[in-house]
Amino acid sequence: MKRIAVLITDLFEDVEYAEPAEAFRKAGHAVVTVSLTKGTTVTGKTLHSKVHIDQAVKDVAVGDYDALFIPGGYSPDKLRVDPAAVEFVRSFVSSGKPVLGICHAAQLLISARVLQGRRTTGYVSIIQDIKNAGAEFVDAEVVEDGNLLFSRNPKDISAFVRASLRKLKE
Repeated sequence: MKRIAVLITDLFEDVEYAEPAEAFRKAGHAVVTVSLTKGTTVTGKTLHSKVHIDQAVKDVAVGDYDALFIPGGYSPDKLRVDPAAVEFVRSFVSSGKPVLGICHAAQLLISARVLQGRRTTGYVSIIQDIKNAGAEFVDAEVVEDGNLLFSRNPKDISAFVRASLRKLKE
């Protein structure tokens, strides 16, 4: 099956990581957590879930994975200041491989400057940021544009998981 990199750090939205990651694993996909430091543990913002980090973003390559998943919460905002994380996202989008994100995940794509001319969605507080990055904001539970597949918030998780699993079969 597919090998999915999950780009995540502290203050991720717990359900936006846990539910999709569980669904991906149940479907037979390998989920590899990637963050700033290998071997550390990051903590969710709401339920304080703990996630062990498998790889450091500075040590991974797009070629090692079939898809990228970015959960929301404050994690994307924290990651977007790291040049290696931003470059990993930029390279992944450019590769044409699936990039799956929810809530604030688009912040990383904004920093990577890869949204110009694309359609996407995200949390209400980043709508203007998405538009300023040159993308068309669409208010829908799932928005797919080429290799990008994004959802708005935790209420969209069921639709996000269904669409992501379908995308991973392509």
